[in-house]
Amino acid sequence: MLKKILIVILVLIALPFIIALFVQKEYSVITNITIDKPTAEVFNYVKYLKNQENFSVWAQMDPNMTKRYLGTDGTVGFVSRWESDNEEVGVGEQEIMRIDEGKRIDFELRFYSPFESTDLAFMTTESISTDQTLVKWGFDGHLDYPMNLLFLFMDFETMIGNDLNQGLVQLKQVLEAE
Repeated sequence: MLKKILIVILVLIALPFIIALFVQKEYSVITNITIDKPTAEVFNYVKYLKNQENFSVWAQMDPNMTKRYLGTDGTVGFVSRWESDNEEVGVGEQEIMRIDEGKRIDFELRFYSPFESTDLAFMTTESISTDQTLVKWGFDGHLDYPMNLLFLFMDFETMIGNDLNQGLVQLKQVLEAE
């Protein structure tokens, strides 16, 4: 009887790890909004990481977070670091990895706490007309095994998509108020 109980306990412990082998590890989110401003003006605003403090949901979650910057904002290699006691913000940094002037900015996000992860994000601007710009904000993330088991309980794409959408709405308000 004791042997059967031990086998059941071992199966119960091993089962989540076995399931995690078959669960996705990657996710991708792209959101967009139309802003009633010329593309050059919009791009020249979003290429500066410090401006994210005015529209990014995560930057606004903890007004008391510690921020440090390395390099020249709006150029490849610029790093924006943050530290927060708020677990939704945590500790990490964002670096501008590539700029296609007037069109696209690629970022690498490095999270250190409450979990470690390196993910990619981007923003693009595309002219719809002389006074309208389509802005896309994308995020590609992953969870390593066995943390990818969280995908069964949490919809990361919807959660992050909602935050990106809210950030784009705030970006639109900021830029159209100028």
